Amino acid sequence: MVKSTAITLSTRGNADIHDITERISSAVAGSGMKDGTATVFCPSSTSAVTTIEYEGGALSDLKRLFDEIVPAGRDYAHDARWHDGNGHSHVRAALLGPSLSIPFVDGRLTLGTWQQVIYVDFDNRPRRRELVLQLVGE
Repeated sequence: MVKSTAITLSTRGNADIHDITERISSAVAGSGMKDGTATVFCPSSTSAVTTIEYEGGALSDLKRLFDEIVPAGRDYAHDARWHDGNGHSHVRAALLGPSLSIPFVDGRLTLGTWQQVIYVDFDNRPRRRELVLQLVGE
């Protein structure tokens, strides 16, 4: 069985991080499926999904890491072509990736105790985002 749904978010941009774990868990619980895989995908080239312990220190460390390895103030060829100032956003998103798959067993995500699913919007302005959540299972 396959079920698809959307997760809608309003973001502030600039590495705005959202914990989407509960929304995915609720979709799995309400799907009627016992075992399978939940895949979340962001159809955006300036945002990404991953897992992390969703606590202030880890989130701050993640943001600092991106500021250090892909700084906003650097010259990017994308900015020279499009003049939108978000070249760094594209590179940051490419490093994390647009999708994540999580197995579920007995109707529950198999995440670790301190592991949450996060969505990160790296764009340089607020956005309305719609993520695709697809559940495959039985």
